[in-house]
Formats: sequence, structure tokens, C-alpha cells
Amino acid sequence: MKLIIGLGNPGLKYQITRHNSGFLAVDEIAAGNNIPVQLKGFDACYGKGRIDDIPILLVKPMTFMNISGSAVKKIVDYFKIDIHDIIVIHDDIDLPFGTIRLKAGGGHAGHKGLISIIDNLVNPEFIRVRIGIGRPFDKLTVERYVLEQFAEDDVKLLPEILRTVSNAVTMIATSGIQAAMNLYNEKPASQLGNENDAVLP
Repeated sequence: MKLIIGLGNPGLKYQITRHNSGFLAVDEIAAGNNIPVQLKGFDACYGKGRIDDIPILLVKPMTFMNISGSAVKKIVDYFKIDIHDIIVIHDDIDLPFGTIRLKAGGGHAGHKGLISIIDNLVNPEFIRVRIGIGRPFDKLTVERYVLEQFAEDDVKLLPEILRTVSNAVTMIATSGIQAAMNLYNEKPASQLGNENDAVLP
């Protein structure tokens, strides 16, 4: 079973904020694969389904971002998920908006959701799908910036970016992280449409 976790904060206040990119990606994956994320438990909302006959567990932790790892640990322990079958989708302030990057293992780069997951699992070797949100151009603090809603122009591009993320996660699940990295780490999400039908027309 592949465990796909999108990071974010619960509540309407945070629904379309930059820090909720992981939640938005899980919603896109759920819609594209008919996997309702409506079950509640383990301090999370989750759904079970399949992507190309591969069992999938989609999860949105309902703790706040900084303590996401407690919910993840409960799910990993209950379903006995191997660390290499965990895919965490999260926002990344160090990547330009519209860029996604895939990696297996690594550090946390100060991302509090990742810090919490690594602390709880005591193992950083899970797969990460990083969604670029860019850095603030003015004097906004990082904390304020990530909790703000996407800029109007960025909102217009979100559907194609989230669709690209969904396609990338599908490739990770079906073909492995290396194959997905070879394709998706080469270009910005907005330039991948011709190769893998990853963007909206």
C-alpha cells in the first residue's frame, strides 16, 4: 500500500493558502481517481482506493501543520506502511512558484510539517513531492507569507500545477521514484503538458 499524505492546516480560514498546497494536491488526486477522502480517524481525514490496481491511502492530517507527524505516525503504525511507500506532498518556499521537485529522503529545510514527521517516524527516508510557492518579495515574514492566500494570478495557474502533481504522484506509485524524478525534475510544472498531459488545455 502507498501512503500519500498532503500537508496543510484544517479549517476554511486556511483552505486556499500557500501552506495548504499539500491538501489541495490530495484533493486533486482524490478527484482524479474517485477516492473520497471522507473517513475520519487517526487525527486525520483519509480515503482508501486504487491507482492502476495499486492500493492507495490518501491522508490529510487534521492536526495543525506543526504537529502533522503525530497523525502520520498513527496511520503508519496501524496500516504497517513501509517508509519507502510513504509520499509526502508539501509546499516549498525555496522553489519558484509553478515548480515541483521530487526526492527520496533528505532533510527538512526548516519546514515544520516535515520536522514533525521526521521526529515522529525517526526516519527521513520517505518520498517528498515539493510544490514551489516562492518567497515573498516584500518584508512579509515567512510565517505570514505561507499562511496568506495565493495571489490572484497564481490561482489561475493552480489547476495545471495540481494536475501535474497528481500525475507525478501516479508515476511514483506505478513506476517508482527514479522514473518520476527523471521526468518531473527537469522542467517547471507549466511546461510538462506536451509530454504527459499534465496541464489543463
